[in-house]
Amino acid sequence: MSSAARGPRRARKSELDDANTQIRSVFMLTGLFSCAINIMLLASPLYMLQVYDRVLTTGRMETLVLLTILMAGALIVFGLLDALRAIIGVRMATWLGAELSPALLAGGVRARLVGDGAGAQPLRDLAQYQSFLASPIFSALFDAPWTVAYLAMIWLLHPTLGMFATAGALFIILVGVLNEIITRSATRNAGNAQIVAMQNAEMMIRNAEAVRAMGMMPSLMKRWSQINDSYVLSSLTAGERGAMILGLAKFARYLVQSAMLGIGAYLVITGKTTGGSMIASSILLGRMLAPVEQIMGSWRMIGTTRLAYGRLKARLQDVPPEAERTRLPRPYGNVSVEKLSYCAPGSRKPVLDNVSFKLIPGEALAVIGPSAGGKSTLCRLLAGVLVPSDGVIRLDGTDLQHWRNEQLGAAIGYLPQDVELFAGTVRDNIARMQDTEDSDIVQAAMLAHAHELIQRLPQGYETSIGDAGSRLSGGQRQRIGLARAVFGNPQLIILDEPNANLDQAGENALSATVRDLKQAGAALLIVGHRPSTLAQADKLLLLKDGRVELYGTREEVIGRLRLAQSETPRSLPVPTVEEEEIGEQQEKLALTNAQ
Repeated sequence: MSSAARGPRRARKSELDDANTQIRSVFMLTGLFSCAINIMLLASPLYMLQVYDRVLTTGRMETLVLLTILMAGALIVFGLLDALRAIIGVRMATWLGAELSPALLAGGVRARLVGDGAGAQPLRDLAQYQSFLASPIFSALFDAPWTVAYLAMIWLLHPTLGMFATAGALFIILVGVLNEIITRSATRNAGNAQIVAMQNAEMMIRNAEAVRAMGMMPSLMKRWSQINDSYVLSSLTAGERGAMILGLAKFARYLVQSAMLGIGAYLVITGKTTGGSMIASSILLGRMLAPVEQIMGSWRMIGTTRLAYGRLKARLQDVPPEAERTRLPRPYGNVSVEKLSYCAPGSRKPVLDNVSFKLIPGEALAVIGPSAGGKSTLCRLLAGVLVPSDGVIRLDGTDLQHWRNEQLGAAIGYLPQDVELFAGTVRDNIARMQDTEDSDIVQAAMLAHAHELIQRLPQGYETSIGDAGSRLSGGQRQRIGLARAVFGNPQLIILDEPNANLDQAGENALSATVRDLKQAGAALLIVGHRPSTLAQADKLLLLKDGRVELYGTREEVIGRLRLAQSETPRSLPVPTVEEEEIGEQQEKLALTNAQ
C-alpha cells in the first residue's frame, strides 16, 4: 500500500514536544502565581477606594491604620510572588537549554554530514527561546488575561467608566493587531537574512587563509554586504513600523487614562459616583493596560521568538535522535561490503554503484582510481559517516548501522582526506577529546611514529594547536591525525590519502605504521596512488565512476593493469614496473628507519 493510500504521515514528536510536556506543570504553577499576583495588586485600588469613601468621610484613624497594614502585607506578598515567578522563568529557561542543547548539537553534526548548512543556528534559536522565557514579557503574557477581570471591576464601579475603558482597551488591542500585520513580513525577512549573513561571515572566517592569500576579501565583503544590507533594511523597516505603532499605542493609553479621570470627575461632580471610585477606576485601568502595552513594546521580540521556536521544532523533527542499539562484542575487523550504492542527497546519480569486496584482519586494501571516482565517499561510508542508499556494510557480520555509535567509533580509526583537528592540545586531539591515561596517548603517538615530532613541539603533548590546528603545518596535522586514528587500537583503519601532506620522513613513518598495524591484526583500507602505499597493500581495488573496475590481490590487479597499458594508452594513475620497485625500496627503507 502506498503512503498516499495510508493517509498523511503524522509528524514525529520531537524533543521539544517532550520538554514542553514536562514543563507543563511549571506553566500551570506560573499561571497560579500570576493569579495570586494580580489578586494582590487589587490591594492598591481597594485601598484608595476605602480611604476616599470611608476614612476621609468618617475620620477614623484605626480604620486607616488597619487598611494600610493590609495593603502593605498584600504588596509584600505581591513582591515575593513576582520574584518567585521571575525565578521560575529563569530556571525553566536554564533547564530547557540543558535538556535540548545536546540533542541540537548532535542533530547538527548529523545534519552536516548530509550537506545541511544550518550550522549552529538551532543553538542560537534555542538561546532566543531561553531569553524569552527568562524575560518580563513572558510574565506579561500570563498577566494579559487579567485584563478582562480588571475591566469587569471598572464596570462594577460605574457602567459609564466601564464602557469608556472597554472602548479604550479595544482601540489599543486593534493597534496591537495592526502592529502584527504590518511588521510580520519584515520581521520574518530580517530573521532569514540575518541567518544567511551569519553563515556567510562564518564561512569567510573559516576560510581566512584562502581569503587572504588570493585577495578574495573585497569580492566576499561585497557579497556579504549585499546580504547584510537586506537584513538591515528589513530590520529597519520592522523597527520603524513598530516604533510608529508603539507611539500610537502610548498616545492612546495616556489619552484613555487622562480621559478616565476627567469622566470620573464629571460623575463625582454630578453625584453619580464617589471620589474613591474615580481614583480606583483610574488605577484599575492602568493595571489593565499595562500588560497590553508591555506586550506591544516587545512585539518584535515575540515575533523573533516565534520564528525561532518554529525553526527549533522543525529541526528537532527533521533530525530524529539516533535509535538505541544493543551493545555488541568488540569486533575483530572482518569487513564485508555487499552491493553498496550511494546517491548524494537530492541526486539520483549514484556516486557509488554496486560495490562489493571483503577485508580481513591483518590485511591492507588499497583503493585507487581517477578523481571523482567515489574513493572518499567509500571511506566515509565505511567509517559510518554516511548511510548507504542501497546495499550493506558488515563489520563482523553485523550491519554497520546496527552498531552503537560510540562502540563503532572505538572500533574504527579514520583519517579523512582533509584532516580536521579541534581547538585544544595535541593530547586532547589524539585522545579524541576524551579523558584517558597518558600512556594510551603516548602509545597511539608511538604507533603512528609521531612521538618524536610531538616532543619537538613547544610544550610537547600539551601544545595548544589553535582553532582547527591552525598553529601546525599540514604535515604535522596529518601525522597527529594519524595518531588519533590509531588511538585505542581500533580493528578497522581507514586512511584517505594519508600521505597527501607528508615529506619523506612522514612517508617513512606512515609505511612503518601500516606495517605495525597489519602485524597487530588490524584491517586497513587505504586510498592513494603513491608506490610506497601500493607496495604494502595485499589487495587493490580500482574504482572508476563509482564502479569496481578491478579487484583482487596486488599482483593480480597490477598484472592486469600492465596488460591493459600495453594494449591501450595510459589513462589511469597506476604503478609502472619502475614505480613498484621504487615503492618496495621505500618500504624497506622505512622499515629499516623505524627499526
